[in-house]
Amino acid sequence: MKQITSACAIAILIGLSFTSTAVWAGQEEDKQAIQKAIVEYVTAFNARDAKALAALWSPEGVYTSRNSGEQITGREALQADFEGLFEADSTTKLEVSTDSIEFVSPNVAIERGMAVVMRGETPPVETSYSVVYVRRDGKWLIDRTTEEQDVEPLSNYEQLKELEWMVGDWVDAEGGSVIKTTCQWTRHKNFMVRTFTATVGERVDLTGMQFVGWDAANKQIRSWVFDSDGSFSQGTWERRGDRWVVNTMATLADGRRGSATTVLRPIDDDSFGWQRINRVVDGEVMPNIDEVVIVRE
Repeated sequence: MKQITSACAIAILIGLSFTSTAVWAGQEEDKQAIQKAIVEYVTAFNARDAKALAALWSPEGVYTSRNSGEQITGREALQADFEGLFEADSTTKLEVSTDSIEFVSPNVAIERGMAVVMRGETPPVETSYSVVYVRRDGKWLIDRTTEEQDVEPLSNYEQLKELEWMVGDWVDAEGGSVIKTTCQWTRHKNFMVRTFTATVGERVDLTGMQFVGWDAANKQIRSWVFDSDGSFSQGTWERRGDRWVVNTMATLADGRRGSATTVLRPIDDDSFGWQRINRVVDGEVMPNIDEVVIVRE
């Protein structure tokens, strides 16, 4: 495989990632020229014009595959690779979004951004990339392109999916107050967030937030609750038959300690039972709260 000998590649290999802070006459015009080159690249790609694409690279340009790490060097090899790509899939389209264009010197620039490749009915593939541009005979050309390997984000959905029935908007209007709860997933489904508001008449009496997640160290579902009155608690979840049992330890706003067991009993897609038992505050046993039925809004 041909070795990289361009001045720009050598600069990268010795760690010249510190972009220049100098400003020279025509720098803004250079930036606009690179932006134009980016548009030309996307246009040529979507027109399936392999020759035009290769012409946008320097003669010794290098593309590094994000999947295999293989390098394709030189315009002829790049054109052949593009031709093979277009022959293999006639539906391939490209979109790019530039995050930054930074100048290493008046003749070397680095573009960073995100690329989205679309192929027919398959889901789009999104990758981050960096492109090194060099000025040759007054024209900005691609000297090197590197795509970063996508990393699949970790998700605890498998451990939490049995609680997916909680997602949505719920209301309990029994007992003279109205308690509304909204449950939704966080990104990557690592946590469920439940927000609640208790209203008496037209007055909001209490609000709060609960996070439900997977404790990978202890191999169990845990939750944390924070109330607007200053109290907070944490609980452990366990499935018992057709219901979920949550054992909770709390610190009240005035500093007292408490504990309780909450029982959640799914009834159907639009309702579940909620009950609180074994209530203790500072060693004093408190009355149980009988089951109430909470319905989907």
